[in-house]
Amino acid sequence: MRKRVLHGTQPSGKLHLGNYFGAMSQHVAGQDEFESFIFIANYHALNTIHDAETLRQFTLDVALDYLAVGLDPEKAYLYRQSDVPEVTELTWILSTVTGKGLLERAVSYKDKVARGQAASMGLFCYPVLQAADILIVDSDLVPVGKDQVQHIEMTADMAGYFNGVYGADLLKQPAAKLNDAAIVPGIDGEKMSKSYGNAIELFDTPKNAKKRIMSIKTDSTPVEDSKNPHTCNVFALLRLFASPEETAEWATRYRAGGMGYGDVKKRVAELFEELIGPFREKREQLVKDAAYVEDILSEGGRKVRAEAQKVMERVRSACGIVVSGR
Repeated sequence: MRKRVLHGTQPSGKLHLGNYFGAMSQHVAGQDEFESFIFIANYHALNTIHDAETLRQFTLDVALDYLAVGLDPEKAYLYRQSDVPEVTELTWILSTVTGKGLLERAVSYKDKVARGQAASMGLFCYPVLQAADILIVDSDLVPVGKDQVQHIEMTADMAGYFNGVYGADLLKQPAAKLNDAAIVPGIDGEKMSKSYGNAIELFDTPKNAKKRIMSIKTDSTPVEDSKNPHTCNVFALLRLFASPEETAEWATRYRAGGMGYGDVKKRVAELFEELIGPFREKREQLVKDAAYVEDILSEGGRKVRAEAQKVMERVRSACGIVVSGR
């Protein structure tokens, strides 16, 4: 029996290369290996987006992006968080057995507040909602980077608190699955992020994407001198696109000297278009068939909600919560 894996993406803006290489490509690859649940976290996005039309559009954009890069709705569940209301019900129930101290230790909360995000209760309680997302579908594994491992551990803690209070293993305690994706540098050399303004958008026009790639920050080593490929932001992107053989050839050229960074940037722009061009064409076709995309999301939500209701039946019965008509 395949393990059940959950992925979530916030609809907080246009997705970029960091999203693709850091998560999306692995999600698509995993749909043949795992029972994959991929949700668009529109409730989570309310912590930063307070315009209704913007949130609706960003939510649709995430669905379009995933379908364009190869997600198959016949192999994976693609759904909106809001189509599974049991998630918010479980969030409340988990909050009744979770101590405030656990949430106060969340590194992500502290980091976001330090960066200027409002210290709302939604942001503070984010780990509880995230736990509900995971537990509501009996997830076995949650692929994350090292910076998100704490949240999965907190989820396991909350499941443990609930099971301890109500005397049975009602909620499955998930495990973090560390992904092996490289950190994708932005044009300034920092980790690529929408909030840093250093991203290369996944579905930007070829012209704009090339312009961003050509603006990647490099050092001032003269053309004729040897260069270190492993400290170069452009090479870090090149190796994500290029074959191992081509990557090795470029590494040799770096060390030999006589090569300018502009040559590598042009090759990255070519490789970008070779990979993303077909995805862009597919996305443009999907945009013209909004009803088809909505059908995929609705059907995904219906199937996942059926799974979520099984979990909530166990939870409500344990807690003594009665719902009319059930």
